[in-house]
Amino acid sequence: MNYFNKYSICAVATLFTISVGNTIVAQSNQNQRANVVQLNTITPAVPFLLITPDSRAGGMGDVGVASSPDVNSIHWNASKLAFVDKKIGIGVSYTPWLRALVPDINLAYLSGYYKTKKRGTIAASLRYFSLGDITFTDNNGNTTGQFRPNEFAVDIAYGVKLSKTFSAGGAVRFVNSNLTGGALVEGSQTKAGRSIAVDVSATYRNEKIKLQDKKAIATVGLNISNIGNKMSYSDRGGKNSANFIPINMRLGAGLAVQLDDYNSIAIMADINKLLVPTPPVYQLDTNGAVVYKGGEPVILSGKDPNRGVAEGMFGSFNDAPGGSKEELREINYSVGLEYWYNHLFAVRMGYFYEHPTKGNRQYFTLGAGVKYNVFGLDFAYLIPTQQRNPLENTLRFTLTFDFDAFKAQNDEKAAE
Repeated sequence: MNYFNKYSICAVATLFTISVGNTIVAQSNQNQRANVVQLNTITPAVPFLLITPDSRAGGMGDVGVASSPDVNSIHWNASKLAFVDKKIGIGVSYTPWLRALVPDINLAYLSGYYKTKKRGTIAASLRYFSLGDITFTDNNGNTTGQFRPNEFAVDIAYGVKLSKTFSAGGAVRFVNSNLTGGALVEGSQTKAGRSIAVDVSATYRNEKIKLQDKKAIATVGLNISNIGNKMSYSDRGGKNSANFIPINMRLGAGLAVQLDDYNSIAIMADINKLLVPTPPVYQLDTNGAVVYKGGEPVILSGKDPNRGVAEGMFGSFNDAPGGSKEELREINYSVGLEYWYNHLFAVRMGYFYEHPTKGNRQYFTLGAGVKYNVFGLDFAYLIPTQQRNPLENTLRFTLTFDFDAFKAQNDEKAAE
C-alpha cells in the first residue's frame, strides 16, 4: 500500500480513535464570529495513550477511574493501587484495533503491581501499539522502503493510603512514537517523537456503607494523566511543529453493592476532558485559503493553539471558538455496570458518548470475566450505534494472574 494512503488511514483512524472529518471552517462572512461548528475534533499526538487497554473496563463503556482496584489501575487511576487486597498481580491484554479499516493494527498491554508492607503499592506497565506494515514511495510511485510504525509507553506508578478512605497516587511515563523510521517526508527529515509525562490522581473509597441491610462500597476518583512536554516528529517548523500529547482529566464515581453471599453489582460513571487547546477558526480569503499576517495565520475565533503546556492545560477550559457551548461538547461520558457471581463469574455492559462535532464515538459495550484458581480471563466486545463504524467488531482480551491464590494453593498441597 502507498505510504501516504496508509499513513493517512492510520493517522486519521488513531487520532482520537477514529473520527473521520475535516477541520472547522469559517463562515462566509469572515467579519462575524463563527457560531456554527460542524466538526472540530482535538487531535493530539500519540492518542493511543487514551485507548482502553484492558477488557474489564472495555466491557463497561470505558469506565475505570472509580472501579474496584485491579492490576490495570495504573492506566485509569494510580491512587486506586493503594486499595488492592492482593500482594502481587500481573495482567496481559491484547486488542486487535480498527479491523474494519486495516487488518494489522493492534495494542498489547502488560501490567503488574506489588503491594508493600506499608500503605503503598508500586506498579509498572508496558503499552505497545503497532500500526501495521507500510510501504514508502517517492513522488513517482516508486517503492523506496518498508516500515512498521509503532508507539510504546513505559510506566512506573505508586499509590499510597493517606487514611482509611483516601489515597493519592502518581505515575511517570516515557512515550516513544516512531511513525516513519526516520524517512524523508516532503523533503523534511523525520524522527521518532518522545515525551516524558506524569499522572496525578486521588481516590476516596468508603467500604463501610450500608444500603438498608446491604453492604456497599462508594468510590470517587480523579486522574489527570499525560502531563508532559509536547512532541515533534521533525525539526522543520520549529516550536510550532510540536504537538500536545493527550493530557486528560478523568473524574468518576462508583457504587458496589453486595446483594447476598453470592451476588454483587456495581455501577460506575466517568467524565473525560482533554486538557489541550481546541483548534481555532482561521480567517479565509475569497479562495478559501488561510489568511496570514506577519507569518502567522489570522484567527477569526478561538485562541492560538501554539502555547506552553501549562497555559494549554488551564486555557483548555475557555478556548473553544464556539464558546461555552462547544466547551461542554468536549466532555465525554461513559457509564458501566458489572455483576459478579460468587467472585467467580462476571457480566459487564456499558455505554460511551462523544459529541458528533468532537469525534462522534458512540457505542455500547459488552463483557464477561471468569476466575479459576490463579487465572482470570476477561473479554469485551464493542457495538457502535452506527453501522460501518471503524470501531465495530472490536474485541479485547485480558489474562490476569493471582499470585496470592497460587501461594495458597501450594501451601495446601504442602500441608497434605
